[in-house]
Amino acid sequence: MTSPVVRRKRTRSPKEIFFIIAKGIGALIFLLVALFPLAWMVIAGFKTKTEVVRTPFQFFPDVWNPQNYIDILNDPAFLRTLAVTGLGAILFTALSLTLNSLGAYAFARLDFRFKRTLWVIVISTMFIPGMTILLTSFIVVTQLRMLDTLAVLVLPGAASAAHVFFVRQFYLNVPRSLEEAAMLDGCSRLQIFLKLFVPLSKAPFVVVGVTSFMAFWNAYVWPVMTITSRDLYQVQQYLATFRSERSTELSMLMAGSALAAAPVIILFIVFQKQIIGNIKMAGLK
Repeated sequence: MTSPVVRRKRTRSPKEIFFIIAKGIGALIFLLVALFPLAWMVIAGFKTKTEVVRTPFQFFPDVWNPQNYIDILNDPAFLRTLAVTGLGAILFTALSLTLNSLGAYAFARLDFRFKRTLWVIVISTMFIPGMTILLTSFIVVTQLRMLDTLAVLVLPGAASAAHVFFVRQFYLNVPRSLEEAAMLDGCSRLQIFLKLFVPLSKAPFVVVGVTSFMAFWNAYVWPVMTITSRDLYQVQQYLATFRSERSTELSMLMAGSALAAAPVIILFIVFQKQIIGNIKMAGLK
């Protein structure tokens, strides 16, 4: 019988231990700096009006009072804003997934005239800053009489070259044998997309869906330009109006901001592993 091989555990040198500790301390400092504004916003919602602007700065309140959160949740305008923004974000996300996945499938699997030229045009739009086309976009939606409608928030921006590129990279790695087998079974292109590619697209759809939802929820400039009716106010638009009209109630503003940030934070926490993993995978392909 042969004796088992005994593996000695490699001892780390003092230099390696130092670098590990330094990296841990650096990561902890970065985490504290990144989370400090969010933590202060949440805690400021429990402060009184004077404690928020107290000098010298005080991080924690003297007495924890949830009244600001109760008052903002009892505000019908705030609740209506959350509902309208949530509905718009869901519609925008669904439309974004539909348009961008169809575009990605077309560029990944279909052969048509001027495909390369059109792909270059699509990709080139990724390098155009959104701010540079705000005025022309506003003129277009004005002529289409879309101002003060939910459509003006949902339709523009749903098609994204970055999302098309991301999903296309995934579709390029789907084995063609699966597609050929489906064709032999008599499936059309649309059936192949719906029955084969869509079920396989959970990974990229998570990334596209979460980023689309976050982009819509956090939008401010476009809603301010196109929405004047308070019934269609978006979350960031409502908070900006609250800040200008009720400037003395900063503690309630902090409570509202914390509640408005909660859905996006929860969404990112739930899907963070899929998002990070899929982005890494897309970068390697």
